[in-house]
Amino acid sequence: MKVFSISDLHLSGCTDKPMNIFGAGWEGHLEKIKADWQSKVSDDDIVLLCGDTSWGTVLEEGLFDLRSLTGLKGKKVFIRGNHDYWWNGITRLRQSAPDESFYFLQNDCVKFGSIIICGSRGWTCPGSADYTENDLRLYKREAERFKLCFNEVNKLRQEGDRLLVMIHYPPFAPKLPETDFTRLFEENKAEKVIFGHIHGETYFPFRTVKNNIEYILTSCDKVGFSLQRIL
Repeated sequence: MKVFSISDLHLSGCTDKPMNIFGAGWEGHLEKIKADWQSKVSDDDIVLLCGDTSWGTVLEEGLFDLRSLTGLKGKKVFIRGNHDYWWNGITRLRQSAPDESFYFLQNDCVKFGSIIICGSRGWTCPGSADYTENDLRLYKREAERFKLCFNEVNKLRQEGDRLLVMIHYPPFAPKLPETDFTRLFEENKAEKVIFGHIHGETYFPFRTVKNNIEYILTSCDKVGFSLQRIL
């Protein structure tokens, strides 16, 4: 069982949000991703999608875009991003999943064999260029939501299990300062943290290790619209 990730697909099947306005590399980006996916992923594998999957604004529009991923192999694990306005209510979303290969995490976790995957959205961290004092409340709230994740992890965790964490926003600023998120990840002995959100020419470390945890950026344009091997 292998684990891959790709994030921030920004699908727009029901909305007028073509991503090629952000550069020629986005032209036909879903077809590029699907071709790469088909070349790498088997039925037993897992693919982590760390938010901003669809530009849809209501559930039906988000589901339309999700259905474009049906037929692709592997278990597909999603978290919510800042642009996933269609994601409104986890119970209804899970009941509406296109098929049994779709999993949606919201402050909780799922376990496949000895691999536990938990996830939540996160928020802009202190030290980031766009962080202001108005972000403090939401940053603290999102850290509390990760505590809920780890409470659920501890109900399932057994000796030898491997813990992967999904978060949409980078869990730190580019210079990698300690944050509430990184402290929680370290306290709960995460092995790898996978995130997205960053696009274009914005600088951010792609793969870095901090206090024995590997942090991996998987925004699709940052990784050449190619799934990244996590495990």
